[in-house]
Amino acid sequence: MIQSSELILNPDGSVYHLNLKPEHIANDIIFVGDQNRVEKITQFFDSIEFSTQKREFKTQTGTFKGKRITVMSTGIGPDNIDIVINELDALVNIDLETRQPKEKLTSLNIIRIGTSGSLQADIPVDSFVMSKFGLGLDNMLRSYLINEVSNIEMEDAFVKHTNWDLRKGKPYVIACSEKLEKLIESDKMHKGITATAGGFYGPQGRVLRLNIQDEDLNSKMDNFKFEDNRITNLEMETAAIYGLSALLGHNALSLNVIIANRASGTFSEDPYKAVDELIAYTLKKLASN
Repeated sequence: MIQSSELILNPDGSVYHLNLKPEHIANDIIFVGDQNRVEKITQFFDSIEFSTQKREFKTQTGTFKGKRITVMSTGIGPDNIDIVINELDALVNIDLETRQPKEKLTSLNIIRIGTSGSLQADIPVDSFVMSKFGLGLDNMLRSYLINEVSNIEMEDAFVKHTNWDLRKGKPYVIACSEKLEKLIESDKMHKGITATAGGFYGPQGRVLRLNIQDEDLNSKMDNFKFEDNRITNLEMETAAIYGLSALLGHNALSLNVIIANRASGTFSEDPYKAVDELIAYTLKKLASN
């Protein structure tokens, strides 16, 4: 039996942070970071059956062309992903009354639609990136036993290439879901490794008033390659989503609109239009499945 201190429920029986019960979510879930982006997706739905929000976690479940889909905001960062995926898994794979894991487990399909900055000059603003791998620079997933789901060879190659300071923790690498990759794949998508940082400023090489541990890290990441895979972009959620999903038996895929190009110093003139195009494309693919 899972103790009350480990799996915390609200007085109404919903999971603590997300404020959700099992019947509130679909098997197909779209993650966004910004709570205001939830309705940018559900505005295309035929109907919405449920809506709630607690803190930065906003959830709406409805139907798009006959397909039941949940859209949820996760907020920013790997720490929030730890909350979101563990609580979603509890909703489908733990009996909340008996507090026992279920004998028959459910696999969720989780697709992140986000915005990101490109590290490569030839991946311009307004283009789409599919994360073949998530490279975690954040160290969050190291709290779990991850060797069976991680790409240790790529991790070691990255550590060597960047002369990574292991006092920051060893980076981890997790692959996307092959099932969702095949479903969403398109000639429009750039593919590669998405690096996930634990912060927005220093961890992503930005300098305001504080010096950073490795001022050359971004340039070293620019030219890292492993078996023809290069680092395409840098953000704050993908590797954590991939890692927890792989460990818990869920399918996960991260899609990003490039709104900034760090190599050229450019920023999208209309990022909202590019995001809407990726939303429409993703919904169409999900509904056809």
